[in-house]
Amino acid sequence: MDAPTLAGRFRLSETPFDVASLRAELLDGRVGGYASFEGWVRDHNDGRTVIGLRYEAYETMALAEGERILEDARTRFAIQDARCVHRTGELAIGELAVWVGVTAAHRDAAFAACRFVIDEVKARVPIWKHERYAEGGADWLHPG
Repeated sequence: MDAPTLAGRFRLSETPFDVASLRAELLDGRVGGYASFEGWVRDHNDGRTVIGLRYEAYETMALAEGERILEDARTRFAIQDARCVHRTGELAIGELAVWVGVTAAHRDAAFAACRFVIDEVKARVPIWKHERYAEGGADWLHPG
């Protein structure tokens, strides 16, 4: 699998990526807890059958806002580190669309920060989803 593009803590990737290598970036002797989230492409949304989708991002702004979110998590929660990768381009049902990993000395902070990161990415990062439906038609979606 290809590595995500760009080397920051928040990344965009046009190709599938390896979660194990991303998790390995977070390994640290000070860490006692790790939490992660994986978001996959599902086959339905709002009562409609989804057959595929495309993610598009305003790359410069997405990378900058994603980095701000990860830094916000580091200042709000007692965490050691955090990473996030979001796919762009065409994705099929079942493909991994977004991954978040957070490490901390203790699990509570890792869980809370992981939830914070994915919620903020979905609300603040300029990434749009173009879903295609089995009955025909398509819609652009962006939460928040």
